[in-house]
Amino acid sequence: MLKDTARPGGVIRPATAADLPAIADLCAAHAAFERAGPVPADLAARLEPALFSAHPRVWCLVADHRGELIGYATCSREFSTWQAADYVHLDCLFVTEPYRGGGWGHALLNAVKDAAAALGAAHIEWQTPDWNTDAIRFYHRAGAQARPKVRFSLPTRPADA
Repeated sequence: MLKDTARPGGVIRPATAADLPAIADLCAAHAAFERAGPVPADLAARLEPALFSAHPRVWCLVADHRGELIGYATCSREFSTWQAADYVHLDCLFVTEPYRGGGWGHALLNAVKDAAAALGAAHIEWQTPDWNTDAIRFYHRAGAQARPKVRFSLPTRPADA
């Protein structure tokens, strides 16, 4: 399903366990960019079973520019009751600032699209902050359509648990 895709100066490829520290760093940079709280200090260890177990819950593609990870995309397979069909949820797509505008984001998104198609998924869904006009423009240029919704989050246990 996931495959390497060559690019000038690098490759979009499936993440490996050896990439976990760099992925955790990219996640921290992404969270800071989106004005979210800090990621857990043990994020790499927490991601390992989700990404690399016998039956991973999530897959991750990385943008590898001459041996340096400069971006990532994480996805999971989900099910739409209304469509009675699988779709792919794109949880994160992030490229570090010096490499934005160089086609890396499009390459990651296209690799996700190819993987979703290989799974037989009907479509890909994701969200981005409404203040992130650069991302919104990027997604529109890629052919995505915005679907207005209000996003909710409900904790399942107290914050201090």
